[in-house]
Amino acid sequence: MDREAAHGRREWRGWREAAQEALYGPEGFYRRPEGPAGHFRTSVHASPLYAVAVARLLARVDAALDRPAELTFVDMAAGRGELAAGVLAALPGALAARTRVHAVELAGRPAGLDPRIAWSAEPPAGVTGLLFANEWLDNVPVDVAETDTAGVRRRVLVRRDGTERLGEPVTGAEADWLERWWPSPPEPAPHTGTGDTGPHAGTGPVGTGLRAEIGLPRDLAWASAAGSLARGLAVAVDYAHTREARPPFGTLTGFREGRQTRPVPDGRHDLTAHVALDACAGPGALLLSQREALGALGVTGARPPLALATTDPAAYVRALASAGEAAELTARDGLGDFGWLLQPVGLADVPLAG
Repeated sequence: MDREAAHGRREWRGWREAAQEALYGPEGFYRRPEGPAGHFRTSVHASPLYAVAVARLLARVDAALDRPAELTFVDMAAGRGELAAGVLAALPGALAARTRVHAVELAGRPAGLDPRIAWSAEPPAGVTGLLFANEWLDNVPVDVAETDTAGVRRRVLVRRDGTERLGEPVTGAEADWLERWWPSPPEPAPHTGTGDTGPHAGTGPVGTGLRAEIGLPRDLAWASAAGSLARGLAVAVDYAHTREARPPFGTLTGFREGRQTRPVPDGRHDLTAHVALDACAGPGALLLSQREALGALGVTGARPPLALATTDPAAYVRALASAGEAAELTARDGLGDFGWLLQPVGLADVPLAG
């Protein structure tokens, strides 16, 4: 193989390999100094009520575990430690004294982080408590499949500039995963001939436009993370869909500086795709919307009684602001529609209710 052909072969890669380098390589998006908060806003950044709710969940896990001498809170994909710090601050003193907090993130430890928070690239093994992964799985890279005009699902190959083409047919365990969790629609969509492969696609290959993200790596990543607990509860919160309502054109997209963009694996864009949380779920798992989960944890968005404005105007203003933040966290067609996967480990059920 000559040099030009070898270079071309390396240039075209599956989306999983390309995204892994673009997000987590030496110059990847998640290594950038501004951190994720410099590009997009999550529930963690929307309101401190989110950390308070997670602290309540941790307290309920503690009670279900009969209040062990040492309780652990693991914040997966911790960003710059915002959730870890917020949860620690929200815990009552006696519980905080028994709690060990671990932030798991590939980027280096941020300056000024509470010294009580441990920082590592992998979750600690064999701990007892709560592992919480807020918008982690959507950034676990996956390959993309597109159905060609003959009805064959092929791997989508991509270059650094986001240009795509169809590669080899999907086979083996990945094909099995697609068949079980993201089966082809009964009738292919007509191909427009424009190369467009959906609203979030890059410069497209020639196919029908029907796409699926192959979620097997996420299933394995989640099983490994949840398996790091000896006992407790593992929770994943993310953009999600279920088998009954998979999006026919996939969900792969990009973000940069607060704006949604086409996905480009150049290290300057976030790359994200919604998560098949039902495929990740293990035995005994509970799937809820964020609206349902936060409601069970006391975050409802209910407005304070108007009478409070007369008796204590300052308290009314504070309560009204809190209600607005809670409403954002639980909003329909917004953060409230996120999926929560709650996976008990060594517990009889999910300790969500108070």
